[in-house]
Amino acid sequence: MAKIKPMALVESMSKKVCMHSDVYFRTNKKTGVVYSGKLCNPSTKPASAEQTAAKARFAKVAAAVRAILAGTSEQKTQLVAEYKRQTKIGSLFGYAMKKLNDQYDASGDPIGG
Repeated sequence: MAKIKPMALVESMSKKVCMHSDVYFRTNKKTGVVYSGKLCNPSTKPASAEQTAAKARFAKVAAAVRAILAGTSEQKTQLVAEYKRQTKIGSLFGYAMKKLNDQYDASGDPIGG
C-alpha cells in the first residue's frame, strides 16, 4: 500500500468510497497516516472448507477479545498500557487481536481453559 498525503475529504475516510468501488482507504488513528489500496482480481469461487473454518475461528476469537475489552479486567488494563506504548497498530481491538490470537486453538477456543 502506498502512503499518501490526503486532501481534507479523504482524511476522515476509511474502507471503500462506495459499495461499487475497489479502492480502500485506511487511516492509522495513532500516526494519522492514510493508506490506500486497490482490490484486484477478487476470487469468485465459493469458500473452501479451510476458509470457512478460519472465518468461524476469527469470529470466535474476535468475540472473546471484544468481551475482554468490554470488561474491566487486569488483562484489559495491561493491553491498554501496551497499546499506548506502541505506534504500529492503529486500534486497540486490532492490537488485542494480534496479541491474543495465539492464545486460541484452531477452533477458536481458549488454550488451556
